[in-house]
Amino acid sequence: MGQRTPLYDLHLALGAKMVDFGGWDMPLHYGSQVEEHHQVRRDCGVFDVSHMTVIDVSGPQAKEWLQHLLANDVDRLHGCGRALYSAMLNERGGVVDDMLVYRTDAGYRLVVNAATRDQDMAWMQAQLGTFNAQLQERPELAMLAIQGPQARQKIAELVTQSRATLIHQLKPFEGQADGDWFIARTGYTGEDGLEIVLPADQAPGFFNDLVGAGISPIGLGARDTLRLEAGMNLYGQDIHQDVSPLAANMAWSIAWAPAERVFIGRAALEAELAAGVQFKLVGLVLEERGVLRAHQVVRIANVGEGEITSGSFSPTLSKSIALARVPTATADRAEVEIRGKWYPVRVVKPTFVRHGKTLI
Repeated sequence: MGQRTPLYDLHLALGAKMVDFGGWDMPLHYGSQVEEHHQVRRDCGVFDVSHMTVIDVSGPQAKEWLQHLLANDVDRLHGCGRALYSAMLNERGGVVDDMLVYRTDAGYRLVVNAATRDQDMAWMQAQLGTFNAQLQERPELAMLAIQGPQARQKIAELVTQSRATLIHQLKPFEGQADGDWFIARTGYTGEDGLEIVLPADQAPGFFNDLVGAGISPIGLGARDTLRLEAGMNLYGQDIHQDVSPLAANMAWSIAWAPAERVFIGRAALEAELAAGVQFKLVGLVLEERGVLRAHQVVRIANVGEGEITSGSFSPTLSKSIALARVPTATADRAEVEIRGKWYPVRVVKPTFVRHGKTLI
């Protein structure tokens, strides 16, 4: 038996198929993964993401420590409520984890991946050194993600007036507290929406309110196809400790200035740039029948080989798509080996769908 979120019994009552995910018992789907995917693209749905780890960072040197720990620079967060995405790197420039960082009244709030919780906490504690900063994990909190073009409007109709006002005022990549709720406007689906962090004992009641208002519960299966269409990395597949952000379509999240900021992994990334980055992350589209899957070999004529990191059938595009790490010189065509046969694929930018629009 794995760890369970406060919504476990509700998932069972709603007929969810439960699976192990990073040591947690989580819903894969509630009947139809494809219908759940379309529901988020066309309207909205609610995900239980209470397995994610919330860590609050405070203290006189909280900012300085995070500037050392992260490839992105929290000094860019000009004002309470602003958020940024960053990788946390090892000395080799590999990705220990990726996360969201919010600036709060008390310091900073980090939201990190569930499966990497133990390694993240151990790594962070080891990097504290002499920095005067404190880490507080918040297991007493739950988190719901409500995603889709109608998400903000529908949630605003179900909450208090002050929270509704906040929801309408939030800009993308912002998060603010209202009482004991923390409401953020980020996401992992390529659609607009909200993440709501709230006390665990309030989560079942609010989840029931959402479902009662016609907002469909969405499982991990649709979450994966939605994030793949949006070109968002999954830790453990597209990124891990042996992959640098330069080879994972994450160069935009590295803050090189100021030059004197020495973050963990900076020297390794600078050496990689000086030597020439050998690989990049691209999108693949299979025009024929078949399914692209992780670890399939990608062959590029006169260039070399790469590998699919994530692949699946795209419900929005009705095609098989993938993210793949390939040699930097790769152009717009390649081949993928599926069951011993080579199939032609189109190489595209690694974002297939955003805000309901096809980008390929």
